[in-house]
Amino acid sequence: MQTEKPPADGTDLQYDQTNDRYVFHHDTDGSATLTTTIVHALSSITDVDVSQGEFSLYDSVDPDALDRIFRPKADGDDRTNGHIAFTALEHEVYVYANGDVIIYPPSDSNR
Repeated sequence: MQTEKPPADGTDLQYDQTNDRYVFHHDTDGSATLTTTIVHALSSITDVDVSQGEFSLYDSVDPDALDRIFRPKADGDDRTNGHIAFTALEHEVYVYANGDVIIYPPSDSNR
């Protein structure tokens, strides 16, 4: 894998050329929410300026619900299973309970 320019939140976003996808791990102990991390990663990949209102994650998924789904359980244990997939800015986004996020660019037929 080769490293792409990091998103503004410091995520280690990498492009996996073999599988044509971007891969990173959300730091659940960090200060950024999961959705903030995803938005900055998408911004970095697509060169869309989120600070100018060019993109809102609400157009694709409910960010508050996404953050709640992957928060630790009521007993404090981390969630270890499950994933959610959605499309944002024509990219397929897969979010896993362990913090892994994989983003696939649009297929050639969509470009």
